[in-house]
Amino acid sequence: MKKLYYTVKDMIAITGVTKRTLHYYDEINLLKPDSYSDKGYRLYNHEDLKKLRTILLLKELDLPLKEIAAIMQMPKQEQKAVLAGHYQAMEIKKQNLERTLINLNDFMSGKDISYLDVFHEGNILPLKEQYQREAKYVYGHTGKYKEYEKNIEQIPEEERAAIFEAFDQNMQNIFKQFAELSKESSASEQVQQTVYEWKSYIEQFMTGDKEILQCIAYTYKDDKSFKAYINQFGDDTLNEFIYQAIIHHCEDAFIYKKQINT
Repeated sequence: MKKLYYTVKDMIAITGVTKRTLHYYDEINLLKPDSYSDKGYRLYNHEDLKKLRTILLLKELDLPLKEIAAIMQMPKQEQKAVLAGHYQAMEIKKQNLERTLINLNDFMSGKDISYLDVFHEGNILPLKEQYQREAKYVYGHTGKYKEYEKNIEQIPEEERAAIFEAFDQNMQNIFKQFAELSKESSASEQVQQTVYEWKSYIEQFMTGDKEILQCIAYTYKDDKSFKAYINQFGDDTLNEFIYQAIIHHCEDAFIYKKQINT
């Protein structure tokens, strides 16, 4: 014969919850027993058991009991809409967790932290924004940086993200080109043509004169973060090769300019 009621002991055996939990849910009116035995023991029916399972599911979402109680009182359609919102939030958490695991694996594999796709949530700034602030902290007093800022301000704000994204992609493509040419002389025609292309992207934001190009070249050569980033596109000497190519371009351009002036 089918059992009509479950005791507290039965509920514990079926679901694994504690006696204290069931008593507390009763006290806060989250899960009241259907009735009581002659001796005053709590008795739960099948719907109560189903309700308990729903509560336990919602607890998996890390929802406070007060919110769970409110959801349990909602009509089905309203309940569905609220839970859809929580589902979407959990999807975002899942994506963030997957990205974190990828970044952690990359970091353990030796990838420099400077180029991990991290810090998208909370108060910590994304790495790109950190680098922008760091650059302003170091170079903000210079005329070149002020020129850069002035040029950036002239770009409509809604277009800046796309422009920066395109710039990043262009730089990656350029570094890959340098890697393919790294067995040639840094003074070769193809390498120097790649330097001209690289320079054209720099000049989107500032005048690419000898001073700034040499400054960038030395940064590629000596800055650990830039070295780690650039060398991921080739071997451990790619940054040195690009440095030599840019320096040659600067010296060649200077000699050519001097000849024109004389």
